[in-house]
Amino acid sequence: MTTTPVQGATPQAPPPPHSRSLLERTAGFAQRHRWTALLLWVVVLFGVWSGASALGDSYRDDFSLPGTETQQALETMQKHGSAQAGDSLEIVLHDRGGLTTAETRSRVTAMLGKVAGLPKVAQVRSPYDDQQAVSKDGTVGYATVVLKVKSEDMAKEDTQRIYDTARAARSDALDVELGGDAARKLGEPEGGAAEGIGMLAALVILGLMFGTIIAAGLPVITAVFAVSSTLGVIILLSHVFTIASYTPYIMMLVGLGVGIDYALLIFARYRAELVSGASPEDANRRALDLAGRTVFFAGCTVIVALLGLVALGLGSLQGTAVAVALTVLVTMLASLTLLPALLALFGKRFARQFTAKARRREAKGKPVEGGARWRGWARLVQRRPLVSLVLAVAALGALAAPAVDLRLGFADAGNDPATTTSRKAYDLLADGFGPGFNGPLVVVTEGDGKAGAALSQTLNSTDGIAAATGPIPAEDGKAFTVIAFPDTAPQDEATTKLVHTLRDDVLVKLRQSTGAEYLVGGSTTAVIDYADTVSARMPLFIAIVVGLSLLILVMVFRSVLVPIKAALLNLLSIGAALGAMTLVFQKGMFGLEPGPIEAYLPIMIFAIVFGLSMDYEIFLVSRIREEWTRTRDAGVAIREGLAHTGSVVLAAGAIMVAVFGAFILGGDRMLQQFGFGMAVAVFVDAVIIRCLIVPAALQLMGRHAWWIPRALDRALPKVDIEKHG
Repeated sequence: MTTTPVQGATPQAPPPPHSRSLLERTAGFAQRHRWTALLLWVVVLFGVWSGASALGDSYRDDFSLPGTETQQALETMQKHGSAQAGDSLEIVLHDRGGLTTAETRSRVTAMLGKVAGLPKVAQVRSPYDDQQAVSKDGTVGYATVVLKVKSEDMAKEDTQRIYDTARAARSDALDVELGGDAARKLGEPEGGAAEGIGMLAALVILGLMFGTIIAAGLPVITAVFAVSSTLGVIILLSHVFTIASYTPYIMMLVGLGVGIDYALLIFARYRAELVSGASPEDANRRALDLAGRTVFFAGCTVIVALLGLVALGLGSLQGTAVAVALTVLVTMLASLTLLPALLALFGKRFARQFTAKARRREAKGKPVEGGARWRGWARLVQRRPLVSLVLAVAALGALAAPAVDLRLGFADAGNDPATTTSRKAYDLLADGFGPGFNGPLVVVTEGDGKAGAALSQTLNSTDGIAAATGPIPAEDGKAFTVIAFPDTAPQDEATTKLVHTLRDDVLVKLRQSTGAEYLVGGSTTAVIDYADTVSARMPLFIAIVVGLSLLILVMVFRSVLVPIKAALLNLLSIGAALGAMTLVFQKGMFGLEPGPIEAYLPIMIFAIVFGLSMDYEIFLVSRIREEWTRTRDAGVAIREGLAHTGSVVLAAGAIMVAVFGAFILGGDRMLQQFGFGMAVAVFVDAVIIRCLIVPAALQLMGRHAWWIPRALDRALPKVDIEKHG
């Protein structure tokens, strides 16, 4: 079927078969063998999930960093058999009448005996055997449940069994809660709702854009196939590599957004080709050849940025980075193979619908391909480009300013919802023993008892430490541990300063006087070491990603100023996102619980957003460059480029914001931070930067925007996104 071109549209003659690009040939294959392509994707999906369902997942949260002092302290404790090297849960008890009454003591003792017989429980230490396990007023105490496995390997069902057994001891006077890392899993919300809300919002936006349910559904179907297939692969790979438990949520978040986005770019070009009079077959091939190139380069940029995270060597973050990069790769392949097959199935229907709609526009005296409002917007920006640029950059700079105070860390039980047992246990321990009790410092020394005694005495006399235990010998008697409780909570900035003071000053002087080595470890220092490592390695990571992206853009656009502008604006959008995250989550705006930003999120957001920003940059600026090559008029090129791409960029950005923003509605703090940060970054990039700052900046640059030194132009390989010849 060949559609009659709408008046005013320029039909494109199909190229001879021998001159078609690889992407055109791919589209042709998918069209000729559409059912085979669909069947292959279905077979891959069911095959992968058959294996994943049979094996199950084996996610592991590994935040260890070899070479850090926390890791050295842990290895020293394990070497000498220290009890502080194991994981545990705390059964927290609260009785306003006191824990030592006969009835309460009888209830608690009987309950602890039952807990000791449960699976995965190695030992239970009663608060009645340790005076330090009961608060000074006698109303709060805790029993330590030593686990046979690490907290991250503790099944939720086993933790629930301990919780139920402990709660059975409650009475009108006695309250019982369960604390510890494993207990936090009990309060984790079930996933699924956020993804559904995001996809529903995407369907609505696509429906408004294309005017048909089938057209709106194809990008979503493509993304769902890609994400589902990749998720099954990740479950299988979790048995071989270290992949964090939060990885599936992040990869679904990114995969759905990117998958719908990439399919949308190709589908929008496909519609434009149909309106121009191309047959469905030729429109399919040309859309994949032109928009497919944009998708390919944008996807490769995201993948390169994500794989750069692997070089940072940050524990399970490496597995997460590879998993998300694989997700982007599969969504890109689905857009280049599955989508053309789907378009071939509905091509004749789309040809009738889109050309009929274009004719109705033409009958009303409107441009066939639309864009009149975008041309008007471009003219408005071009009248006052400097004012538009300065105001927009100033606003984003103000939003990014709070990021200067960005503090990295990890959420603990103190950030959990107030209704969870882990949060209640956290608050009871803080009330009974002080805020620092929830984040004790574990200081280790090898040697005789004199070194341990000197350590305990020094810590008890150090400002910022509420109390320190006596030296606790290891099993072999060759190492001693002192538990120090800070005056401040684990996430307090003063606690971080205390750790650095101990390591850089107090214990250095003690080592000089005793000759013994001292190491500060524990869960609190693990967070501090992780955050410090991320902060130290992030500048190099940013330099590598920005440098590679600049090189790609110089090759694509044959320009120097445009890539530099793109890199600076991408950094500005990421800065604005981090500033907004700091205001909302760290400063507690809108009534949220204040706390640090998850340590790995800034670099993860940077890698993903920088790549996605290149997506919009290539799609918009390549069309502007196409018009510049045709007209050699900078003003016309900007107006026509924005007219042809503005609605697609805005729709793609709206879909991303909807998908990412849906995760804010969930109860997981990490996913809320990630979804919010990504939504803000995409909104800023798609709306403020691409639709306002980029046209203003290019207008000010004029002809100089496309300048490149001749020597550099000859040295770089030719990359033609829009196939100018």
